[in-house]
Amino acid sequence: MALTAETESRLYRSLRAAAGAAAHLVALGFPTAVAVLARPGSSLFSWHPLLMALAFSFLMTEALLIFSPETSLLRSFSRKVKVRVHWALQLLALLCALLGLGIITYNKHLNGKAHFVTWHGLTGLLAVLYTSGQCVGGVLLLYPKLMKNWTLAKLKLYHATSGLVGYLLGCASLMLGMCSLWFTASVTSVSWYLAMLCPLLTSLVIMNQVSNAYLYRKRSQH
Repeated sequence: MALTAETESRLYRSLRAAAGAAAHLVALGFPTAVAVLARPGSSLFSWHPLLMALAFSFLMTEALLIFSPETSLLRSFSRKVKVRVHWALQLLALLCALLGLGIITYNKHLNGKAHFVTWHGLTGLLAVLYTSGQCVGGVLLLYPKLMKNWTLAKLKLYHATSGLVGYLLGCASLMLGMCSLWFTASVTSVSWYLAMLCPLLTSLVIMNQVSNAYLYRKRSQH
């Protein structure tokens, strides 16, 4: 029997809510697993994977999920509060990413190793630089009068879509990091595939959220 439009809509919302809840669990669980694996403090390098996992898996994911209509932890709060918390989480994510980048750069310098010669290193550098620019661009949304020739709606659209690109870059860096010798020496078999699914899952959830909030709505207006 064919489903009614109302039933399909309810089912779709339920699936989005379930996926969002899973994204929250992954956002917290993945950095926790990395912390257990890296044992921060055991070496200078050990802080790098933890800080990057915190930046791109936990803080940035939660900063974006704040605007989810189904799974936001701040659903009962005003838009203004959500924006402020989003800004705080994104700033913390950037600080963690910059510190993680600085640590791995200094660690390679100490060990006489070349910098940014792997896909993981290059993607990670690009993700951190992109995130820095994205945070600067976010200031325009706090003070839209700085861009007199742009409407607030257009600024929100561009900030959300460009932010999605930055988030995907961060997730790609995490996935490439899981292909490194350090990670594959400790995580093998099914556990490795499950770890790879973590940033993939959160990426799909965030992509769906941004698409529904901005891209699909914009298309429906034409």
